[in-house]
Amino acid sequence: MFYLAAAVSDFYIPVSEMPEHKIQSSEGPLQITMKMVPKMLSPLVRDWAPEAFVISFKLETDAQILLDKSQQALEKYRHQVVVANVLESRRTSVIIVTRDSQTPLSLSDEELAQGMEIEEKIVSYLQGQHTAFIERKG
Repeated sequence: MFYLAAAVSDFYIPVSEMPEHKIQSSEGPLQITMKMVPKMLSPLVRDWAPEAFVISFKLETDAQILLDKSQQALEKYRHQVVVANVLESRRTSVIIVTRDSQTPLSLSDEELAQGMEIEEKIVSYLQGQHTAFIERKG
């Protein structure tokens, strides 16, 4: 099982392009060009571990596009699961997306009061999904 944490950002500034000294405001407005972070999901699924159970994350700020983007990721990368969440509720609810299902997981007020974290539910659910995946393969 590969449980891939979400990227902090999809963009970065290469070290070779970082300024050596403080950027001077007297030089006028600043324009920054960022590079795309290389996507590792495709080679992982295709080349490095084609038989593995692979889980990725999809975080959006717009709930209206979350499920479509999650399905697109499953189709593009051909892995098994996307843990989909919206930024504003990421600590309390997610949707586990597979090619043929969408399973919401959320914390109740009581679970929140007890200090439970959503990751506990995610990991527990995915352990069951992984076991079923292994049984189908075996």
